[in-house]
Amino acid sequence: MVKLVSRDRSFEPKLLDFAMAPKTQLLIALLLLIVATSAEAQEKENPQAGIDAKLAEFLNRFPASDADSDGTLTLDEFKAFQKQRPAGQDIKARLKAVLNRFPEADASRDGSLTIEEFRDFQERRRETIDNRRKQAKLNRVPPTYPDVAYGDHEKQRFDIWSVPGADKPTPLVIYIHGGGFRGGDKSNVRSEQIKTFLDAGVAFASMNYRLSDVGPYPIMMHDAARGLQTIRHRAKEWNIDPERIACFGGSAGAGISLWLAFHDDLAEPDSADPIARQSTRILAAGTNGGQSTYDMHTYREWFGIPNLPIHNALLAFYGVESQVDIDKPEVKELMKDASPITHLSKDDRVSVYMTYGRSNVEVTEDTSQSVWVHHALLGFKLSEAMEELGLECYVTASDLEPESRYGSQEAFLIEKVKNTPVN
Repeated sequence: MVKLVSRDRSFEPKLLDFAMAPKTQLLIALLLLIVATSAEAQEKENPQAGIDAKLAEFLNRFPASDADSDGTLTLDEFKAFQKQRPAGQDIKARLKAVLNRFPEADASRDGSLTIEEFRDFQERRRETIDNRRKQAKLNRVPPTYPDVAYGDHEKQRFDIWSVPGADKPTPLVIYIHGGGFRGGDKSNVRSEQIKTFLDAGVAFASMNYRLSDVGPYPIMMHDAARGLQTIRHRAKEWNIDPERIACFGGSAGAGISLWLAFHDDLAEPDSADPIARQSTRILAAGTNGGQSTYDMHTYREWFGIPNLPIHNALLAFYGVESQVDIDKPEVKELMKDASPITHLSKDDRVSVYMTYGRSNVEVTEDTSQSVWVHHALLGFKLSEAMEELGLECYVTASDLEPESRYGSQEAFLIEKVKNTPVN
């Protein structure tokens, strides 16, 4: 049975220091705050690359800002466009958007957000995030086997934490980082999570994979599959039970986890490569703000918005130049194959636990892409499909009733890798 339950928001937005900046810089700060949804996607991000990504998103929403019509928005074009717009109204609209997302920013509790309140809130959030990062660094659990290579590229690496003192092979949970397939790193995993699994007698791994700057889909999914096969091939060396493995992650890492969960086994039994002969199937998947589809046509259908603009990250993910390319037959086929829900079938035996910040966010054509791409509707659609096949799926959000059977994604994964019957 599908259960819709509750869970707190798991992302920490990055806030930039524009407290004493000019008006145009303040607008940039507001824009970046509004669209921020995942610390994982930003932790290792190059600052200039981050600005470029936000400018690209702004251009997607306001095509008229591209003064020279070259398809790229520069910072100068952004500033010029802002000068042509009613600045006072624009700032008010953005402050309202910030208040809607972060009600706690309203220090006076008068129902409106001033620039001063925004600056104070920004400073508090930055201090909180900095303190958490410092604490996480102090509490960092060193991996038993760090930076193990499963390919020739520098991103084809994973870390493994073995269960201390285990006298027999242990189950394993693999963390796959998010970041829109264009950022993130295996080091972003929280130490508390690692300790939770180790204390429960479950080994832990954190995996990197090649990003979209190297090439388009399917290299990301195939990298994760190859990493999983490598772990299974060396399971005896690391005291791991190769039959008891689950994956989880946020955003892009969630999508990869689901893709592995539902995709047909990529094992090649007759291969001369012993790693390629290993299975890519898993027992369970956990997701945070995850996507059950990467098909823009499906997004438009599910949200009922025929002109929903393509997510910027999907351009590189599919190796296309612009939105018009998504109607090409070969791109349509690629989008279908990349979507985890496409591979869901009656022979699947996997269980899924999905978490989202909120379930009832309204989506329009102008909604920030970072909102709809992490929308709980993507979980609800998958849960409906899994329910039809009699598969267990939990969709959790902070504005839904609490779930009592597992209580957390970690407890769910521990239960599945330790107690699910295997052949």
